[in-house]
Amino acid sequence: QVQLVESGGGLVQAGGSLKLSCAASGTILSISTMSWYRQGPGKQRELVATLTRGGSTNYADSVKGRFNISRDSAKNTVYLQMNSLKPEDTAVYYCSIHNSFGTVYWGQGTQVTVSS
Repeated sequence: QVQLVESGGGLVQAGGSLKLSCAASGTILSISTMSWYRQGPGKQRELVATLTRGGSTNYADSVKGRFNISRDSAKNTVYLQMNSLKPEDTAVYYCSIHNSFGTVYWGQGTQVTVSS
């Protein structure tokens, strides 16, 4: 059974950086997209960044220029580098992997807290 495990969250001051990792245990066949979502206090879950199988990326307007999504296929890991963090980036961050068969895998989430 495939599991996604996020790590790298924590407490950081505004302007700081964090790098989140999402490691997949097991093999996911025919990955189509790898994404990061977040859910802030009292807010709905929102899409932060997406990386397609072809290497295309897409970012929420609120994080463009500050966040970068990447992957290491050999390690079955997707990353989210977050720079110039703001208090409004405070949220639980989730990774998600979709495959071409319609299966969606989710991690358990990692807390990111940005202090002002």
